[in-house]
Amino acid sequence: MKHHLIFEGPELAGKSWLMSQIYDYLEPKYNKTGKVLDGCHWFNCDVGIYGTEYGKKIIEHYLAMAEELKDKNILFEKFHISDIVYNRLYHNKELSYKEAEDKLSKLGFKIILVTFREDEKLLERRIQDRLNLYPHYERILQQPEWYIEKQKEYLKEIKKTKLPYLIIETGKLPNYSLVTKILKWIGEQ
Repeated sequence: MKHHLIFEGPELAGKSWLMSQIYDYLEPKYNKTGKVLDGCHWFNCDVGIYGTEYGKKIIEHYLAMAEELKDKNILFEKFHISDIVYNRLYHNKELSYKEAEDKLSKLGFKIILVTFREDEKLLERRIQDRLNLYPHYERILQQPEWYIEKQKEYLKEIKKTKLPYLIIETGKLPNYSLVTKILKWIGEQ
């Protein structure tokens, strides 16, 4: 059984940590060679693309890659819902990804929407952690209220998808019970 998962959600929600745990479970279990990490493929898709004129085009390329790797485990960190939310918030522009969702559905993709508890102190700690790891993040840094508003857009958008989805709320991380919840949802435990 191959898993095709998209982890969506606003910055600071904890997507990367959760993905690292799911990856660390799937990759060794499905590894074929023992020489390369071929048991699961993890793509960080939000690399300055979403919310720009390149978003739709790049997503089409990622879809072609997913088709090529359809017999492998695939994790996408952000995808079409992020492009929708970014374009809405940054450009007041509404996008449709009906065709992309049709392709994702055919390939058996599921979405895990990672959210945070709406707590400004929690977000302030996560902002500081992010800045410690990635000082360049300061160039796009926002106040905690902004991240909360962005999360509300993700929560609105997830209700429109035809793909199966699971909403995970993070408080304190690490939280391995959330990993177990995801693994159960995808049929791995």
